[in-house]
Amino acid sequence: MAFDADSVKIGRRGLLAGGGALGVTGALAACGGGEDESGSGDESTGPWEFTDDRGETAELENRPTKIVAFTGMAAALYDFGVEVPAVFGPTTNEDGSATTQAGDLPVDDLEVFGNVYGEFDVEAYAAYGPEVIMSHYYIDPAALWYVPEASASDITSLAPVVALSANDEALANTLDQVIGRHAELAASLGADLESDDNVASKERYDAAVEALRTAAAANPVRVLACAAAADTFYASSPNMGNDTRFFMELGVDIIVPDALDAATGSYFEFLSWENADKYDADLLLLDNRVQSLQPDQLTEYPTWNALPAVQEGQIVGWEAEPMYSYGLAAASIEALAEAITNAKKLF
Repeated sequence: MAFDADSVKIGRRGLLAGGGALGVTGALAACGGGEDESGSGDESTGPWEFTDDRGETAELENRPTKIVAFTGMAAALYDFGVEVPAVFGPTTNEDGSATTQAGDLPVDDLEVFGNVYGEFDVEAYAAYGPEVIMSHYYIDPAALWYVPEASASDITSLAPVVALSANDEALANTLDQVIGRHAELAASLGADLESDDNVASKERYDAAVEALRTAAAANPVRVLACAAAADTFYASSPNMGNDTRFFMELGVDIIVPDALDAATGSYFEFLSWENADKYDADLLLLDNRVQSLQPDQLTEYPTWNALPAVQEGQIVGWEAEPMYSYGLAAASIEALAEAITNAKKLF
């Protein structure tokens, strides 16, 4: 689920999609190819094309190596075995360490054209000579995630665009399906989905999914997906995230808030800290991204400390922007399965 507490003030499009209409004409203008630096398979010697979730087909004379991708997408591709040398989006924390969205990316070796929301160095991006740019979109296929609206046309005119849906218009696609699409994209870029590493990751993912299904059936605790900011506690709608939709399909009982904020897309309900106990939750699924306060930062909030789930230590980190490879997703699913298995029924 794409929630950025720092972006609430800029409205629904800025909050959910990072702004930006895709320049269809510019998206078809291919930049020249270079030597294969991807290390993801055989050298690029033939034509490449990929049809994305908008139905648009990106085409190049050779498989691209100068790929620029949103950090989360780059992390997924890297986990499948595709080198992505340049990114935009939350990549490093203030201390230089990788963000949760960067996965296992070698962040010190990357070209980073923007590390925070609304930041994108268009001049540096143009000078880099991208062959293709890749990102997600949420509901609106004309909004590319983490591409600033003001410079979107300039950015998307420089290279073909590949956009994968994190939330389709019907809010029907789930984590499982989104990962599958990333696998298809990775394969087109040279990843070997039958490699030992990828097969092992898929087996681990499948086992994690079954563990979560089993845990939810054996211990049907109530879960609240949430995020914390200095002045607000956010109760998130599980219907608005491809991961939480998937978890509910597996039987997890996730609370649906009853006063969702329609102005920001009904992604969550704003609660004052005085009302943080509105919902009886046995387990908190807490946004673990850098923009959300974490348990060690919330110790001075009396109403946080008073929550039964907090008192019992029944909190599990939530990748509110999920990781879209089998290996990366497996870890978070395993953590949720373990948390549910060990949780006490508090209500």
